[in-house]
Parts: sequence; structure tokens; C-alpha cells
Amino acid sequence: MNENFSLALGPLVLSESILLSVLVSALIAFTGWLATRKGPDSALHTALQAAMQLVEQAVADVLPKQNVRMVFPFVATLWLYLLCANLVGLIPGLSSPTRDLSITSALAITVFVAVHVYGIRAAGWKNYLRHYLKPSPILLPFHLISELTRTLALAIRLFGNMMSLEMAALLVLIVAGFLVPVPLLVLHVVEALVQAYIFGMLALIYISTALDAQEKD
Repeated sequence: MNENFSLALGPLVLSESILLSVLVSALIAFTGWLATRKGPDSALHTALQAAMQLVEQAVADVLPKQNVRMVFPFVATLWLYLLCANLVGLIPGLSSPTRDLSITSALAITVFVAVHVYGIRAAGWKNYLRHYLKPSPILLPFHLISELTRTLALAIRLFGNMMSLEMAALLVLIVAGFLVPVPLLVLHVVEALVQAYIFGMLALIYISTALDAQEKD
């Protein structure tokens, strides 16, 4: 694997992970734009529409119907980004951005913020903050610790799984040579799908928990 590259913009240095993340985001945006330009009869538009319907159904299976439209754009974007970012590692000489702890931490913090934004949006900030004091104000520190630890776990889980996947693939290639490329490619694709699904589903569950807390109040 090639050495990591970076881009220096004066005092600002952009790492390979950041550059690839920007590229993945731009590619997703361009693909969406291209699908709308080609019209509803194009294969690209049909494929994206089918993918979005699957995501919408997954969101609907977890959240109450009235909250699906509110949460769907965030979860769909998160899933698309994770899937594309995880698959970048299949390109020779590149590594998946999600094997960088700084990227997975940023994603976990984004989920952390989204959970509270949706909770406050649904119940108002006073009612939302009040649920941290239930059933007793004594439990407030434990609620706060739980919020922080699950965010940390979300970042480390994705980072560790993607890092171990690429390291395992590299070790197999070193030991066995290039006689087993197809199984490795299949393993990487499957693992990319699984990790994207788990991360997005956990984010969805956390959001659902925040919304459910308000309904119980």
C-alpha cells in the first residue's frame, strides 16, 4: 500500500482521510444531481430510488410514522457516505477514510449532535433536558456518562472494524500473494455493507430513544 498522501494549504494540512471524505461527499452529491438530470426513467435514478426506499423502510421500522420524514434525510445521507467511504479501500493504493479514528470520531459526534437536535425539535429544549432528571435527579451524571460512552463506542467500533479488515487483507496478501483476490474483495464488500448498516442503525436507535423519551413524558 502506498504511503498516505496529504495536501498543504498554507498552514492547513489536509490528510488523506479528509481528502477522500470530501471526494466521497462530492461524488454522492454529483451522483444525486446526475440522477435528477437523467430523469425518472434512467437506470441510475431507478437504482437510487430503490436504495432510498429501502432506507426509508428501515427508518419506518424503528421510528414512529410521524418522525420518519424528519429523520430520513440524515440517516440516508449517513448510510450513503459510510457505504461509499468503506468501499474506497478496494481501490489499490487507497485506504478507507473510516479506518481513521478522526473521521469516525467526527461521524460519532455528528450522530451525538443529531440525537439531541431531533430530541429538542420534537419536545422543546426544556422538556428534552428535563428527561435527564427522571426518574431521579441523582441519575443525571449516569445519563451524561451514558451519552458520552456510547458516542465513544460508536467511533471506536467503526474505526476498529475497518482497520482490522484492511490489516487482515494486507496480511493475507503478503502471505498468500495475489492468489486469493476475489475472496478478499468479497469479504471487503460484505464488511463494508455490514459496518455501514450497523453504524447507521445504531444512530437510528439513538435518535429513536431520544424521541421515545419525549413521548413517555
